[in-house]
Amino acid sequence: MSQGNLYILSAPSGAGKSSLISALLERDSSTPKMVSISHTTREPRPGEIHGVHYYFVSKAEFESLIEQDLFLEYATVFGGNYYGTSLLAIEENLAKGIDVFLDIDWQGAQQIRQKVANVKSIFILPPSLPELERRLVGRGQDSEVVIAERMEKAKNEISHYDEYDYVIVNDNFDQALADLQSILQAERLTKAYQKIENADLIHQLLDK
Repeated sequence: MSQGNLYILSAPSGAGKSSLISALLERDSSTPKMVSISHTTREPRPGEIHGVHYYFVSKAEFESLIEQDLFLEYATVFGGNYYGTSLLAIEENLAKGIDVFLDIDWQGAQQIRQKVANVKSIFILPPSLPELERRLVGRGQDSEVVIAERMEKAKNEISHYDEYDYVIVNDNFDQALADLQSILQAERLTKAYQKIENADLIHQLLDK
């Protein structure tokens, strides 16, 4: 069985990254794929399920995992809560041939590149800053102050696009989704992947 591929997806808030990942999982059944489930120390929100949306753990449990070096990446975010990506969970799913997607920012991506040599990274760009702001306003989730903060943060996030292997401009959603699917297909056609996937065929073709 071939190893699954590990993908990092990053984007400024409002660029459509989460929507693209959701659509990919719903519409593309060509290969097994999943979004990595993060560990967090924050309290579950209404409707959130342990092991489905997050692994909810205590601060002591999280810090114990840090000491054991069992996270690919982790960070402290709003309210002092920890968020992290489990190394063991990623390795288990990749070994099953499942493509795993990490929905993280550029800082988490930098941490992971230091630990995983063959990770592939994709950055999602908005078609323009005015369009990004329009989408944030259209979501109706944030105040004007929060939207202004997200827009200021977006400029810094976008400045790191050149650290990624692939860049997709999410102007037309269907085209952006097709671009994302093309990247996955191309990675499944690499020599290294096909050497394992079609080992028997290649052996037969070369058998003298």
